[in-house]
Amino acid sequence: MSQANRNANLNEPIFHPVSHYNSPGDVLNDARLSTDEKRVILSSWASDMYVIESQPTLREIPGIPHRLRLADILAALKRLDSEEDPPPRGGMAMQLPRLSKPVRAVCDSERTHTTKTA
Repeated sequence: MSQANRNANLNEPIFHPVSHYNSPGDVLNDARLSTDEKRVILSSWASDMYVIESQPTLREIPGIPHRLRLADILAALKRLDSEEDPPPRGGMAMQLPRLSKPVRAVCDSERTHTTKTA
């Protein structure tokens, strides 16, 4: 058995993001992490695994001394998505179909005048 296998503890993750970050903002602001790595950390925090049973909008993550709001975690994930998506491109103006003849509205007084002269 190799040295790594003998020392491996399957109950503990190799990298626990809690030991490095205290908030979703800390994760977003770490330039050393890729977008995918940030997404993995934030998604794990948003997981129901950390939900506080009596307060489903809060997450209690081991190693973080305070509770995190799910809304803050989801906002950080949304910010990652908006950074990754290219800005929308401008489209062409919609052209309305042309009518063969201009349509003219006729008021009641013109109809009455037309029927009397005819």
